[in-house]
Amino acid sequence: MKTQIRSIIRGFLTASTLFLVIATYSGNSFATTFASIQTDTSTFIQYKGFVLDSKTKKGLAFATISVLRTNISGVSNSEGEFSIKISKENSNADLMISFLGYRNKVISLKELQPEKNQILLESFNVALGEVIVSTNDADKLFSQVLSKREQNYGGDLNVMTGFYRETIRKRRAYLSLSEAVVEIQKEPYLNNVDDLIELFKGRKNTDYAKLDTLAFKLQGGPYTTTFLDIMKYPSFIFTDDALKVYDFSLENNTQIDEKKVYVLTFKQKPEITTPLYYGKLFIDTESMAIISATFNLNVEDKKAAGLMFTEKKPPGAKVYPLEASYQINYREQDGKWLFAYSRGDITFKVNWDKKLLNTTYQSSIELAVTDWKKKNNDPQKSTQKLRKNVIMMDKVSNFADAEFWGQYNIIEPEKSIETAIRKIQRKI
Repeated sequence: MKTQIRSIIRGFLTASTLFLVIATYSGNSFATTFASIQTDTSTFIQYKGFVLDSKTKKGLAFATISVLRTNISGVSNSEGEFSIKISKENSNADLMISFLGYRNKVISLKELQPEKNQILLESFNVALGEVIVSTNDADKLFSQVLSKREQNYGGDLNVMTGFYRETIRKRRAYLSLSEAVVEIQKEPYLNNVDDLIELFKGRKNTDYAKLDTLAFKLQGGPYTTTFLDIMKYPSFIFTDDALKVYDFSLENNTQIDEKKVYVLTFKQKPEITTPLYYGKLFIDTESMAIISATFNLNVEDKKAAGLMFTEKKPPGAKVYPLEASYQINYREQDGKWLFAYSRGDITFKVNWDKKLLNTTYQSSIELAVTDWKKKNNDPQKSTQKLRKNVIMMDKVSNFADAEFWGQYNIIEPEKSIETAIRKIQRKI
């Protein structure tokens, strides 16, 4: 039994982690370059605004904004702000806005202004009647989820366009900001082939002068966000033997996209000491598909958790995470669920031997799928294939103006990121 559990845990150790490559640095501030991109805005219309709770008027973070009868979609940022670009040929289409626990809202594009739109969503509390509550039944529910992967997520090879962003902060100051538009070759869910990612365009800025003689680099880039797809890569967190290391239970139920949803919680068993995960799975009661998940790494064992995240570090530095949280959302299309959005947020501390001071940093990664199609033999766009251990801040070199992204949809930057971008542009 112990041998089986050790084997299971080895699979978990590579799951959903954001590796830090840390080295001493003794140079000048990084000099950014500017790329002026002329954008043809005659082919698309852009709409901006906020998705808000109808009662509190607070922004709803990571709400889904999709264009009906197309594959175009976007996501609001952590403050509820969104933008979406739509070709003029779809100017008569409707937007659907959805968020966990709220009623969907459909709005005609003709009702929207180019900017400052406020879309109010109403919370929706639904009673599902009597539900299963025993540990046994919760375990069976999880097993059903895994058994219906192919039925719910499909066997097609899809090509997805996505927007990726990664940041490193020290308190409120941004030390590094990298963004990119990528193409994801999304492999069928039941084959053993990893997804392939290629780079369309990207930009970055890094201020090494603020890194306290340390150079932090996030390894894995967009690949880390795709590995958060727990239905494509269940062995990274859940395997067929997951019931041996996790306890499952049912919480209050909710609703998303007008669908009734089970809320299945999980946490590692008390006898398991290796850092694993705890969180919630949101499961469609009809199809048994996971349509969203939120989870955290157990970081109580600082040394073990630190080893999971740190690829390299200088002598005398102790690095360990204070918190590591993740999110994955799926979108339904023609009866199948597609990878739509993932995010990871890690707060970590650096302690030095023989020094009284220590420093706390925050790193974030996120990827939103903004368009997709089934794989065909169309001519390929100009892209650059990325390695799985890619360091994005080494891969992209240009920073640019607000028109840099052209017709590509992006995740609107939070106010703090907007401020950082304005500071960068003043230096250019």
